[in-house]
Amino acid sequence: MKTAPKYLLIVLLLGLGIFLIQAVQEAPTDAIVERKMINDYNVYAIPIPDKMDFAGEPVPLDNPDIRERMDRELLVNTYWQSNGLLLFKRANKYFPIIEPLLKKHGIPDDFKYLVVAESGLQNNRSPAGASGFWHFMKGTGKEFGLEINDYVDERYNLELATRVAAEYLIKSKERFGSWTLAAAAYNAGNAGISRQQKRQLSTDSYYDLLLNDETSRYLFRILAFKEILSNPEKYGFNFREKDLYTPIPTYKVKVDTAVTNFASFAKEFDINYKILKIHNPWLRDNYLKNASGKEYYIEIPEKGYYKVTK
Repeated sequence: MKTAPKYLLIVLLLGLGIFLIQAVQEAPTDAIVERKMINDYNVYAIPIPDKMDFAGEPVPLDNPDIRERMDRELLVNTYWQSNGLLLFKRANKYFPIIEPLLKKHGIPDDFKYLVVAESGLQNNRSPAGASGFWHFMKGTGKEFGLEINDYVDERYNLELATRVAAEYLIKSKERFGSWTLAAAAYNAGNAGISRQQKRQLSTDSYYDLLLNDETSRYLFRILAFKEILSNPEKYGFNFREKDLYTPIPTYKVKVDTAVTNFASFAKEFDINYKILKIHNPWLRDNYLKNASGKEYYIEIPEKGYYKVTK
């Protein structure tokens, strides 16, 4: 009876030894890992569509340099998967707001993809200081009538900024004769495009102009976003309807006096300061000086969409 524990220990050690041998034999070698990577993960060249257009204007894809430039933007934006998924999510939220505004102002629907290229559908600020969804510079915004100061910056008001963008684009279209060049001028400026047209003997096609790297890629980025966002499954993006962001219904409250404290103002509508600013990013401080009695329209979310701690 005294030897039983010794036999038990031997059995346990043998079992452990067998387990370790099997574990070593089954441990993936570099070759196994490499084969698995090859089988499970693939990066594909992306077929370029036979036909593409921007605002009804055809893209000359039979031109070799045009195909290469289009190929670059399709590859870059297809395989930047995290950014792509975020764009699908945001597009579901903001395209229903942007589309009717473009239509109202006589701008082709394809320009919603210009907003994607400019800001990624975010009210953000570029390193150069261009702000809002449409990325207006301060001087351009003021030139077209937007109020920009320490208290109000209407570049962050999507409705007003879209109206101004429409004015700019319509003037560019009248000047250059095509929506494609109008879009390019949104990036390079009307003067910049005119200067290059004059230098290059007045070609009237964006695709024939030699431009700086940013502007030469600009239209192709817009086209890539149009193609990818219009065909998610074709480019490998998979999501459910519930994965997407959705618009939050709001109503407008007219304000024609000064507001001493927007935190207190928000509480009057059963929301907090953060929610007020989310829906009105053009309000740049926690109060509003309004000695002139100008009319502002502040968006308030419908009840039931936010839970606010009292």
